[in-house]
Amino acid sequence: MIATEYHPQFFTATILEWKKLLQPDKYKQTIIDSLKFLVNEQRVIVTAFVIMDNHLHIIWQTVNGFTPQQVQHSFLRYTAQQIKFDLQEHDPAFLEEFRVDAADREYQFWERNPLSIDLYSEKVFFQKMDYLHANPVVEGLCQYPEEYKYSSALFYEKEIDLFGFITHWRE
Repeated sequence: MIATEYHPQFFTATILEWKKLLQPDKYKQTIIDSLKFLVNEQRVIVTAFVIMDNHLHIIWQTVNGFTPQQVQHSFLRYTAQQIKFDLQEHDPAFLEEFRVDAADREYQFWERNPLSIDLYSEKVFFQKMDYLHANPVVEGLCQYPEEYKYSSALFYEKEIDLFGFITHWRE
């Protein structure tokens, strides 16, 4: 049984200076793999998400004693590390765009202080889910939300689960 202590959260993380780091599908897949890991390890329930070229939105809820801060830190650190390894091998020039003068890191991919909002009401929950699913349409990447591959919109529109880790909001 999965125990929940925290409300679902609307989580937004942005790439440093809004650079389009996540434009290659392989980096979107890194995000998918990390979310899948967190769900399989029973750290979170993921209800909705969208991965854009320079940011992402997730509606998730931590479970089994994991705090939102623990999960966020783990998620951001792991994804940054995997992307850094790939850039070191395949695009060191682009990697240099993320070099920072900081005591605790050589490179920074995610903006500090990601947005995390507790979703206390169904009204706000659905507003955030509609907002994140509409992101690709607003950006001109597709005509309908369910046409965008890196989103949970298809799951809600046609009950097609391409990812295997999304939990429907009714569950």
